[in-house]
Amino acid sequence: MSAGAASADAPRRNARFTDVEADGPLPWHMVAAVPGIMRDALPFLERTAARYGDVVPFPVLGRPAVLVNGVAGVRRVLQDNHRAYGKATVQYTSLSLVTGAGLLTTDGEVWRQHRRAVQPAFHRDTLDHVAAESLRAAGLVAREWDAAPGGVVDVDDVLMRATLAVVGRTLFGADLVDGGAADGRRLVAAVHESLAVVVRRAQQPWTAPPGVPTPGSRRLARARRTLDEACAALVRVRRGEVAAGGGYGADVLGLLLAAGLTDREVRDELVTLVIAGHETVAASLTWTLRLLAEHPAALDLVHAELDEVLPGRSPGWDDVPALRVTRAVVDEGLRLYPPAWVVSRRALEPDVLDGVAVPAGTLVITSPWVHHRRPDVWRDPHRFDPARWLDRDAGARREAYIPFGAGPRLCIGRDFALVESVVVLAELLRDRTVAPAGPRPGVIASVTLRPRGGMHLASRPRRR
Repeated sequence: MSAGAASADAPRRNARFTDVEADGPLPWHMVAAVPGIMRDALPFLERTAARYGDVVPFPVLGRPAVLVNGVAGVRRVLQDNHRAYGKATVQYTSLSLVTGAGLLTTDGEVWRQHRRAVQPAFHRDTLDHVAAESLRAAGLVAREWDAAPGGVVDVDDVLMRATLAVVGRTLFGADLVDGGAADGRRLVAAVHESLAVVVRRAQQPWTAPPGVPTPGSRRLARARRTLDEACAALVRVRRGEVAAGGGYGADVLGLLLAAGLTDREVRDELVTLVIAGHETVAASLTWTLRLLAEHPAALDLVHAELDEVLPGRSPGWDDVPALRVTRAVVDEGLRLYPPAWVVSRRALEPDVLDGVAVPAGTLVITSPWVHHRRPDVWRDPHRFDPARWLDRDAGARREAYIPFGAGPRLCIGRDFALVESVVVLAELLRDRTVAPAGPRPGVIASVTLRPRGGMHLASRPRRR
C-alpha cells in the first residue's frame, strides 16, 4: 500500500466530491457497493485499501470521511495525536444505545474519571484470580464437549457463556451464569439482540430514531430491560452487603460504588464490561480454536509445549510466561480475527495523516482487519502462522498490531483477555484435540467478528 495523495500532474477523479486530496471511490462506486457492504463489509474494506492506498476519502455528504490504512497514520490517530480525535461517530453513538455512557463510548473527563476508578481491578495482581476463573470456564466447555453426541459442540455458544462467567466472578463478584445454562443464555441473547439492532442502525443511519416504536426499537428495549435488571440486581446485592457492615470490595462493581458513581453510571459501566469483557474474548477463542483445528501441525506444537510446561497438571497464572507457543497462537488468532474489526474517530482539529491533510470534523475509520493483512508488514498475511510471533522480528511487527487499540485508549482489559485466552486454551488442549465439524463458517462483521451459524468443532481425548 502507498499513500493515497494524488500526483501533482494528474487531476483527481474524485475532486468534485471531496476536498481531501487523495484518490478514492466515486459516488456511483459507493452506491454499487452498498449491498455488498451490508452483507459483509470486510471484503469492501480490503479491496478499497488495496486499490487506493493508505488514506482513502469516501464521497459522502456533509463532513469528510476517510479510511486510514497506513501504519503511521493509524498510530497518529490512536496514539501520537490522540487528543485531536474524539468518539462522536455513528459507531459509538449507536453502541451507546446499549452501553450508555460507559468506557467504550465516552470521552474527556467522564472517561478519565471512570477509567481511574476501575483501573485497580485490572492490575496485574488480579490476574491470578483471572487465571483461576479461566480454568473453571475451560471446565464448562470441556463438560459440554464430553456430553455432546460425537463430541461436537457449537463452541461459539459455549464460550459466550463460559467467558460471561469469568467476567461475572472476577469483575462483579457474581455468578452471571448461575451454575447452569438458562441465565447465561438469557444474558448472552440479550447482548446479541441489542447489538444486532445497533449494528443495523449504524449501517442504516436513515432508520427511525430510537424513540419511534419500530420492531427493532422494541427488540432493543426488551434486551435492555434484561441487561438493566441483571445490573440492578448486582448493585442491590452489593449495597445490601455494605449496609450489613461489609466492604465495597476491590472488584469493578465495588470500585464504582465506592467512587460515588450514580446507579445509572454504574449500570453503564457494567453493561460495557459485560459486552467488552466476554463477547470479544469468546469470539477470539472461537476463531483461534477453529484455526488450530484446521492446522494440525500448529496444534501439535501447542500439545508439545503443554506436555513440557504442564506435565499432568492444570495451568496457573505463573505458567503463562512459559506458554510462548500458546500465546503465539492467541496473538495470531487475534491478528486474523480481531474482535474489534473497525474503529472510528472524529477529527477535532485539522491534521495530516500519511501526508494527506484532513480537516476538522473528518470521520476517520481504521480497520484492524485490514491493518493486520498489510503485505508489507506481514509475510503471507492471510496464512495462519503462529511462528511469526516467535522470531526476532516479532517486536517490530507489534507496531502494526492493534487488536486492543493503541495509546491511552488501549483496552483496559488487554492483560485480562490475554491471560484468560492462554489459560482456557492450555486447559482445554492439555488432554484433548480438536477437529473441524463441517466447513469453516462465514464471518458476521457485527460489533465483533462472529461465525455465521455458529462454530461446530469436534473434540476427542489425545492419543499420546
